Amino acid sequence: MKTSLLITGLFTLALAQRAAAADADALRNWPQWRGPLATGVAPEADPPLAWGENKNVKWKVKIPGEGTATPIVWGDRVFILTAVAPQKKDEVKPAEARPAEPPPGPGGPPGPGGQRPRRPGGPGGGFGGGQKPTEKYQFTVLCLDRKTGKTLWQKIAREEVPHESRQRDNTFASASPITDGKIVLAYFGSRGLHCYDLDGNLKWSKEFGQMRTRMGFGEGASATLHGDTAIVNWDDETDGDAIIALDKNTGKQLWKTPRDEATGWATPLVVARDKKLQVVVNASGKVRSYDFASGAELWSCAGQTPNAIPSPVADADTVYCTSGFRGAALYAIKLDAKGDVGGTDAIRWTHNKATPYVPSPLLVDGLIYFVSGNNGVLSCCDTKTGNANFDAERLEGVFEIYASPVAAKDRVYVLSRDGKCLVLKKGPKLEILATNKLDDKTDASIALVGKELFIRGKESLYCIAEK
Repeated sequence: MKTSLLITGLFTLALAQRAAAADADALRNWPQWRGPLATGVAPEADPPLAWGENKNVKWKVKIPGEGTATPIVWGDRVFILTAVAPQKKDEVKPAEARPAEPPPGPGGPPGPGGQRPRRPGGPGGGFGGGQKPTEKYQFTVLCLDRKTGKTLWQKIAREEVPHESRQRDNTFASASPITDGKIVLAYFGSRGLHCYDLDGNLKWSKEFGQMRTRMGFGEGASATLHGDTAIVNWDDETDGDAIIALDKNTGKQLWKTPRDEATGWATPLVVARDKKLQVVVNASGKVRSYDFASGAELWSCAGQTPNAIPSPVADADTVYCTSGFRGAALYAIKLDAKGDVGGTDAIRWTHNKATPYVPSPLLVDGLIYFVSGNNGVLSCCDTKTGNANFDAERLEGVFEIYASPVAAKDRVYVLSRDGKCLVLKKGPKLEILATNKLDDKTDASIALVGKELFIRGKESLYCIAEK
């Protein structure tokens, strides 16, 4: 018996040591959307303070196609997703619909012809999407050498005509890839989730059907990876809303929980509380938390604005969810909440001014930074009290922002759409340390690793490092 207990104890210790080593590797890299902590912070990075087209550019490479997916970095490799349309447009019919798996539970009542009635503000015209494409796109995964920017491998995950349009500032490659140093997950939404090893060999692919987005805005939520489980948020304007968990090694579905939401663009967040994992998903109807192991709903909270895009961020005991279209909402919610928490003390505090539309917030050292709408207006609140350290301060020379702010060392980086990046001193006062400018347009968020930062422009990917 003692021998058995000893073996069990050693095995448990070995697993804990392996997990700690994996976490340490992640902290040295930028493995996913919003970085190793999913907060926008690179805790071990020390990137440059100043750069420009002719200053501290280690390399600059043209990226084929279009995309606003953030690059991810692991070791000596950089991974990026893009959607490549041929130079000569082929007049072809849109790809045939790939049916989704049957919905896991009852949805809305079917309308004429068995179709679910369109939700208010749903697709079918308006100011959102443009014309549907008539040409095939190659949904492509690129792996670049971190030292030189040279392409190590390039794989086409899917080639087809997108079934619907997207908003003019969106792209068909807006979800960011994710890696744990063993595999790379490339998520293209309606074009599926594809798993590669680090040498570009395809391990498996998973299809979810064709998403119909509100006003034809297009898709954008990234997948999430924790341990051996990948999580996908599949909210659209039809009947099959769900959050789905898959085995990262095989693509096998582990669980699928139905939801009732309009189109979702927020990436799911995996957080731990009381030694239990939960998955928090921001949405316009309700923020919801699910048990990581089973998919069972743990708690929910209404109060976000329409088109809730920003991804949630969390510290040890609180998750912060925000949105800012036709209103303003920032909720600090206890992670040990249960059931419907609206109007209860599970909501630590709220903030109802100048919250973001597209960019996600930055959470660092007891501070939460966020822009107003998509504008060059920044706020910083204390995470314990919700009190504003500075409130809706205009950033000099910055007018429009889609990228989410990031942080490393004692600095905060705020990137605008015109290639300008302000570097701020981290802290409760707004202090600008440097203003930098690149020639490219920049909507994707920055990745920070080691002594470098990676900025994806409309045309090129930059590696910035001190020379």
